[in-house]
Amino acid sequence: MTNLELIYENKIIFPQFLERKISIKHNKTLLYGVKSSGKTYLIYDYLSKNPDKNYIYIDMEDYKIDKNSLKFLEDFIYQHNIDILVIENYTKDIILPKVDSILLSTQDYINIEDFTILYIPPLDFEEFILFDTKHQNITNSFNSFLKYGNLAQIIDYKDYKKQLRNKEILELYEPNPTSREILKLLIKSSNELKSPFWLYSILKKQIKISKDFIYKQIKIYQNNKAIFLCEKYNQPKATKKIFCFNHALIDIVHFNKKFINIFTNMVFLELHNRYKEIFYLDNIDFYIPQTKTIILCTPFFNKLIFSNLSAKILKSIYNIDIEQIIFITINNNDENIFIDNINCEIIPFYEWALST
Repeated sequence: MTNLELIYENKIIFPQFLERKISIKHNKTLLYGVKSSGKTYLIYDYLSKNPDKNYIYIDMEDYKIDKNSLKFLEDFIYQHNIDILVIENYTKDIILPKVDSILLSTQDYINIEDFTILYIPPLDFEEFILFDTKHQNITNSFNSFLKYGNLAQIIDYKDYKKQLRNKEILELYEPNPTSREILKLLIKSSNELKSPFWLYSILKKQIKISKDFIYKQIKIYQNNKAIFLCEKYNQPKATKKIFCFNHALIDIVHFNKKFINIFTNMVFLELHNRYKEIFYLDNIDFYIPQTKTIILCTPFFNKLIFSNLSAKILKSIYNIDIEQIIFITINNNDENIFIDNINCEIIPFYEWALST
């Protein structure tokens, strides 16, 4: 049998599926996102919902794949009346044949004519709870989500193996050692204001590296949403705040536990799944113009913290149209207080994350 025939005959045994908030809705779709974000899961889901369709599934990272055989792919598809072509870990040098439906997956954003481009983020907290069948209450699920992150595959690992798996995922995502040092420093800087030049000034003391290479890598990480750069409102040239795709990775690259950075990164990812525009302000974690809301990440909220912040908040939101202030905490109490006639809601993360 030829390489393509062996691939074609090796059909997938589909797992039991749990619904995600995102799904494949178009016949020609490119799915992109970081490794282990769930691209393959959604492709399997799509194939399982089309049982009458004849498909061929090709993973370009499968060591058994003979890339030279792909030049015969169009003829093979025609001879076997194949309806759906799947190419995981697709690269732009692969010539796509004519077929009714094509699903492609990649880490990087690639714009292909006539294709729907679908970004696949890791799980948000609501999805995580659905996947987390191990824990019987929301508090335990929240603790696991906070500590071990937002990748579905982590849920099934034993607790003592979860951090090791997160380290492996970081290495899988960025196999190049030099580029990985850039990514590690970006993750270390999550929820901090750090410029690309600052990153360069730190890294050049450790490894031989050029400023242009660092700037290029940061752009790549932005494009595939491994790293997010949050702008200051109405000041696009100001230093941007850094966030990463999985808050649990901050613990992997830090000796000192930066709890507030982890917590704030976790909140940012929830916001990123909801809103196109997210900004920060002086003394304020996030400002959402769409809802005229500011959000402050205060895990251990109390009245003393509130009194210390009130004057700073008023100063920062002067001349900005604000209708609501939300303090996101890990406390188990909901309160409503006011700052200058603006309603302030104090709400635990898990309630806030499930509220919309």
